[in-house]
Amino acid sequence: MKLLVRNLARSTTEQEIRELFAAHGTVTECTLVLDKVTGKSKGFGFVEMPNVKEAKLARARLHETRVATNRIRVKVAQDQ
Repeated sequence: MKLLVRNLARSTTEQEIRELFAAHGTVTECTLVLDKVTGKSKGFGFVEMPNVKEAKLARARLHETRVATNRIRVKVAQDQ
């Protein structure tokens, strides 16, 4: 299951997000979306978790929690 993580602090790293979600299950992919010009985080990213049960648990536990100075939002990513 692919999760969208929004409202990340610009200083939050992919490794920090991976570790946050890995505490709730297996993470196969973690990607921060970066600005093409500056190379800095745009404040959101995606986490892929193969086990749906673990992904739902991570979403429930991490949605609206504080990471750095921001309260993150976690939801199921929509396919485009």
